[in-house]
Amino acid sequence: MGLLNNSLLLQGRLRHAAAAAAAAGRRGVATSTEEYNRRNYAINILEYNTVFGALTALRRHYLLRDAYDDMMLDGVQPKRETFHNIIVGCMKGSRLQDAFYFRDQMKEMGLQPDVNFYNFLISTCGKCRNSDAAIMLLEEMKAHGVKLKGETYICLLNALAATGRTDQVYAIVRDMTAAGLGLNKFCYAGLITAFKNKAPTTEETMTKILEFVQQSKGWKNVERISKDSSENIMMNVSEEELYNLPTAEYVNRRAFVFKQMTIYHVAIHACADLKSKETLEVLLDMLTKDGYTYDAFIVMQAMRCYLRCGDIDSAVKIFEEYTSSKPPSAELYVTLAEGAMIGHTPRGMQLAQETIEKMTSRNFFLNPRMGTDLLLAASGEKTGGYTTANYVWDLMQNRKITPSLPAVEAYYKGLKEREIPSDDPRLLNVSRVLDNLNIRFGPRRNSNAQA
Repeated sequence: MGLLNNSLLLQGRLRHAAAAAAAAGRRGVATSTEEYNRRNYAINILEYNTVFGALTALRRHYLLRDAYDDMMLDGVQPKRETFHNIIVGCMKGSRLQDAFYFRDQMKEMGLQPDVNFYNFLISTCGKCRNSDAAIMLLEEMKAHGVKLKGETYICLLNALAATGRTDQVYAIVRDMTAAGLGLNKFCYAGLITAFKNKAPTTEETMTKILEFVQQSKGWKNVERISKDSSENIMMNVSEEELYNLPTAEYVNRRAFVFKQMTIYHVAIHACADLKSKETLEVLLDMLTKDGYTYDAFIVMQAMRCYLRCGDIDSAVKIFEEYTSSKPPSAELYVTLAEGAMIGHTPRGMQLAQETIEKMTSRNFFLNPRMGTDLLLAASGEKTGGYTTANYVWDLMQNRKITPSLPAVEAYYKGLKEREIPSDDPRLLNVSRVLDNLNIRFGPRRNSNAQA
């Protein structure tokens, strides 16, 4: 399965064998076994399981269904492990429609989804902010006699929290208590998230967040046997990812996230989203009194909060204090630069460019996501020389990175609004990149959030 090392090769060969076999059939020519094996990328269930795992690892979640169709055409019978591999990929890629399709396929194969499968499916509902689907799955589990585990309750709690359904979140808490389960830090994280997402935001919102942080200090472990989490570990799914915590994408980064501060991570992230500088400073004081020191995620979210509140000085201060004693990361530089560009003030744009320059001088480089975020933010500048947007664009071009279509559209629009000759090399280059992206992605907008 060496071809799995190249995702483009794998993508190019999906459906290739099936199409070739169909063409041969139309010609009335039998495809030899040797030629079939040369064209195909998997021939048995073990290899297809490897394919599904590779697609998930390569973040090619949109190809899972194609690979599954190929498996069916090859006459390979999927097993329970196969569907678990696929549902994890759907969860990581937030592909809810595909997830429900595979649930139905699993049932058609005579395999009843087990509690771990439902956990991943409910988590997918949370990622896609579809709490109604999560409730439907709960009823389905009860109807089929699937016993809920502690993880299931927490998945449900956090899925409902994603849409601010505080009443239903409290109902899950009551169900947990009735089942003899205590609340752990992930439950309190869900409660904080539920109030953060509840609309409209009121004075009670921030009060509740502080209350939950305080209450969580006496949390008890949800009663569970260690084997409950064993499949998640085997599937490379962290608890933070399963429960859709904001630290999920950073949790495996060395020294970026201290797991014992989960509650503070979620609460301070909420402060940044809700632009509550006062609550942020209370939480930072509580964190220090509890004997903790800031990790990179805390600093990143604190900067977001300060910058969204227009307090550039405090954001710069916490950044400099942290980086004076600990190694910085690209994310911290990008957070400071992107937040400084809010409102596109002269000082903010200058700070953003200086921050990106410092980042580059320390050999931190933009990846496609970071570059896209910065280009989008910089392209909103209506006055001034457009120097920050041009600088970000040049950095990405030097590393042969193409931003996303919305970012290139915004950058091109900003260039056109300025007095630039139509034959300007930069404008021509951006126009060419935009045309290519429109050909590849423009006509379709794949929304896969509804079941």
